[in-house]
Amino acid sequence: MNDTPMLIVAGLAGVALGGMFFGGLWWTLQKGMASDQPAAWFGGSLLVRMGLALWGFYVVSGGEWPRMVACLVGFAIGRGAVTWFTRQRPIDRRA
Repeated sequence: MNDTPMLIVAGLAGVALGGMFFGGLWWTLQKGMASDQPAAWFGGSLLVRMGLALWGFYVVSGGEWPRMVACLVGFAIGRGAVTWFTRQRPIDRRA
């Protein structure tokens, strides 16, 4: 049986999980640094993000390691996407 479609779905799910995890980290940093109680932000965010990511990996893998690997590759791609979208752009000082 050809498992390619399921591997593609697992990879896309990994991209979504990575986007959620690292996008949530970026959001937490923005909110936590301006908060009076940053430890609550960082601790709560870590628990929620880690729990959702682990649950997502468990559901997506279905007990099969190729799906887990595809999801992990997608997770890394999601990290790269969030890093690219949230990067600081240089200021043009010529104006």
